[in-house]
Amino acid sequence: MKNILHIISSTRGEESVSTQLGNAIVEKLRASDAGILTTTDLEKFPLSHLNASRTIAMRTPQDLRTAEQTELLKESDQAVATVFAADIIVISTPLINFSIPSSLKAWLDNIARAGVTFSYSAEGAKGLVTGKKVYIALASGAIYSEGPMQPYDHAVPYLKSMLSFIGMTDITVLRAEGTSIPGIQDIALEKAIESFAVAV
Repeated sequence: MKNILHIISSTRGEESVSTQLGNAIVEKLRASDAGILTTTDLEKFPLSHLNASRTIAMRTPQDLRTAEQTELLKESDQAVATVFAADIIVISTPLINFSIPSSLKAWLDNIARAGVTFSYSAEGAKGLVTGKKVYIALASGAIYSEGPMQPYDHAVPYLKSMLSFIGMTDITVLRAEGTSIPGIQDIALEKAIESFAVAV
């Protein structure tokens, strides 16, 4: 059995197309391998954004941290542990202002930890979160995979860069796009779900 981690970042609840796409991916994955599912809804349970105190705590060696610093890093430590425990990670995200929601950025900031999820050496940076399969379930009002809006998609390049940096290089992107375009919006989700069968 494989452990599945589903990260949800939309603010639209059940109406969210990205969440519906992510849920469909999870259902299909569990149909073939009924593993353990962990869901992190960043709208309901957002992680703290980085500030001076958290940044200092992250940069302080574990054995030198104060009790306050250890407490500050509890949610970050839990997020990192959940990522390491997962075999498959499904990230559901809308494309917001050409990028990702701030809640998802905060999650990434909390799991990108020097000495924990990546390390530096004379050869450069090395990702430590390896052996994971990642699916990005992205929803967008317009079409960004090709055409004139493609240069405006900063979500997928950023997610791929960040995830690869910490070691997760096996990434598949599934897009429900054109959700605001008449004639396309009614089939956008169905088309994205169908593309999953081709991707696996």
